[in-house]
Parts: sequence; structure tokens; C-alpha cells
Amino acid sequence: MTDRKRFSIQTAAALLQNANFKGFFTGRIYQGASKSVCVPGLNCYSCPGAVGACPLGSLQSFLGSRPVKLPYYVAGLLLFFGALLGRAVCGFLCPMGWLQELLHRIPFPKKLRGDRASGPLRRLKYVVLALTVVLPLFFALTPFFCKYLCPAGTLAGVFLALADAAVRPLLGGIFAWKAAVLVSLVAASLLIWRPFCKYLCPLGALYGLCNRFSLYRGEVDGGKCIRCEKCAAACRMGVEPQNDINSAECIRCGDCVRACPTGAIRMGFSTAARSERGTAENP
Repeated sequence: MTDRKRFSIQTAAALLQNANFKGFFTGRIYQGASKSVCVPGLNCYSCPGAVGACPLGSLQSFLGSRPVKLPYYVAGLLLFFGALLGRAVCGFLCPMGWLQELLHRIPFPKKLRGDRASGPLRRLKYVVLALTVVLPLFFALTPFFCKYLCPAGTLAGVFLALADAAVRPLLGGIFAWKAAVLVSLVAASLLIWRPFCKYLCPLGALYGLCNRFSLYRGEVDGGKCIRCEKCAAACRMGVEPQNDINSAECIRCGDCVRACPTGAIRMGFSTAARSERGTAENP
């Protein structure tokens, strides 16, 4: 699959998940039956175009109930998406990932690539997952991620404020903080490919934990691999596919597949990973 085709799938997914187009003009949040169903990617419930619910937002919405009830339905959906696709959700279906890629296409003097050395920084998203999603859920704390960090929620607030003047006076200090986070993300996306996905997204961290056992996965044919490392040089997520094709960082974008001169790398449901780690070893 070409990167252009993958981007077309991303665009279609983003449009389908935000198909209430009139909401962008009226400032009214869609309340149809589909809003009770979670979409797989990061797409805020409050976005005026959204026709589904955000899985992280749905998890954190249960914190407002008394007594707090564990959201088994949402947790089950997340496990289903993770077991089926892993981080392929990030590479194909997430509107926030699509937006970052769109921003990165804007011409800029110097783009940063090949950040495999930023491993410690990429582990930050697991800290965000633990502190802002998991702990609040089990200890009935404030929904930190949605309230203080989520860029999708901030973007939804911008759309609502632009379309509905009554919303503007309600925007306070917390929104100003989140707007600063969003602006920083936009600026970073001009330089770095998908910075939020790499460093901060708790949903990506959760799906990344599923990459090693998801049905959609990668495989390296050790008999064909010549250890040229062209796949690693091509990977914009900083993965070394020849060593760990099913890394938690891999979003299944297919850059490595296209870069491989011998056709040693495959991705899909049919590969079924004859090697647990997908490690290429020459005899």
C-alpha cells in the first residue's frame, strides 16, 4: 500500500467520524444514537462534527458518576480494537494522527527525522496513561487527561466557540492552558512527524501494549532480509523493523515495507507472525 493510499484512508476515517458537518456551523453537538458507540481513535465527543464517542473521554466520563462505576463496555471495546488492530488504529483510523500528518505536510525549512535516540522521551506517553487515565479511573480522581491535556478536546472547544458566541464567556484559565498545549503541538507537528503520538498520547500507549499480540501485525522473513537497515532509516516512528517489527511504537504505516529492497517485510492479518517478535535472523 502506498503512503498516499494510507493517507486517503485516514482522511476518509476522519471525515466519517466527524460526519455531522452542519455542527461546525451551528455549534451544536450531535446527540444521535451513534454517540453511544466509541470510535477507535482520539476524537472528542464534544467536537460539533463528531458522530461517535471518544474511548478515553468515555472512560473518564464515568468519573463524574457517584458512585463511580468501572466502564466495562468501554474497556472491552478498547481491548477489542487493540487485539484486532493494535497501533494500526493510530496509523489508519485516528483523526488526531491524521491532523498531525496534515500539519507535517506544510512546507517548513527543516524537518526532524530519525529520532530513534528519543526512546526515553517516547516512554513519557506511558506515564501520561498511568497518571491521567488509569489512576483517576481507579481512585475516582479528576479526569486529568480530558480536563488538562487532550488536544482533541481543545480543538472541539475552538470549533464550538467560533460557531456559538454563548460559549466564549465560559472559556477560562484551563482552556487557555489547553490552548497553549494545542499551539505547541501544532508547532511541533511542523517539525516532527506525529509528535503527540510519539511522546504523549495515552491511547497510542494503550494500543502499543497490544502490538505484540494483535491480529494485524508485521513479519520479517529472515531468509530474505539482508540487514541493510533501509527499513530503519525509512521509519518515521523510530522503529528498527529488522529487529522488532512488532514494537509498541509501530503504527503499521508501511514505510518499512516500501523501503525494503528484497520484499522481506509484510504486514496484515494473514502474516500471523511466524516469529513472535518478527526478528530477522540470517542463517
